[in-house]
Amino acid sequence: MTRAFVFPGQGAQTIGMGRDLALAYPAARAVFDEVDAALGENLSALIWEGAQDELTLTANAQPALMATSLAALRALDSEGVSISAASYVAGHSLGEYSALAAAGALSISDAARLLRIRGAAMQAAVPVGVGAMAAVLGLDLAAVQDVAERAARATGQVCQAANDNDPAQVVVSGHKAAVEKAAELAKEAGAKRALLLPVSAPFHCALMEPAARVMAEALDDVNIREPVVPLVANVRASAVSDAGLIRSLLVEQVTGAVRWRESVQWMVGHGVDEFWEIGAGKALSGMIRRIEKAATCVAIGTPEEVRAAAQSMQ
Repeated sequence: MTRAFVFPGQGAQTIGMGRDLALAYPAARAVFDEVDAALGENLSALIWEGAQDELTLTANAQPALMATSLAALRALDSEGVSISAASYVAGHSLGEYSALAAAGALSISDAARLLRIRGAAMQAAVPVGVGAMAAVLGLDLAAVQDVAERAARATGQVCQAANDNDPAQVVVSGHKAAVEKAAELAKEAGAKRALLLPVSAPFHCALMEPAARVMAEALDDVNIREPVVPLVANVRASAVSDAGLIRSLLVEQVTGAVRWRESVQWMVGHGVDEFWEIGAGKALSGMIRRIEKAATCVAIGTPEEVRAAAQSMQ
């Protein structure tokens, strides 16, 4: 088996995630402690006992999901499975920071601080209610790009394909009126469904340019090392290891599309046949199976799943 470790993005957050890992593995608990210290607040209390709507706020969800992923990774390490078991790492949007921390390119503390800044900057870039995102089901990327371009022209506003998740799911992002127009045009073009998403900002489109400037400044102050396992980058859909390039791609990622379908196809084309989804939820596993039916997907977010994955390596 050739393995990739993949890390989930926003939307996977749930109250209680990672708590059982922290109770079962001191190394997992230490991750949450490190994130709390880096942020100067008790984020772990919010993750385990707080309100779902507060956890879902972008500035909280992003570092919380990274903490949960890294806790699961440290639990795996406690069971004798290190990052070297993976040939590649990749993450969906914010999950790219989790992947970089997993591969030693970022410290957990720096990843937490960067994600707090990123979440706040993305939220601040566009006033609430001005932007939107919609998932288009049943059309491929080219068809959705055409729909987005026509919606942008019709409204004179921003509308772009933001997440190419799998062969039948592409997300558009931009001004609310333009996204609503794109949803209407997508249905006319044969989409099975076009659903507005419950998100607080229009991620991965040109409207995020103010957040990209904030992240460029924040990333300038952070030490990024060469990852011990290559990163398959969202905006490139191919492997990168150069620390300077990774820094610039993290800025580009704020306004650029998440090329998840192509990233998975690239990994499969380079021999990966098993994907371990490290952290909360199983959304990436579902996408990967729709991209590559022959792929084996393993979700690792509980102590039981950690032990089972470790035993499979023996």
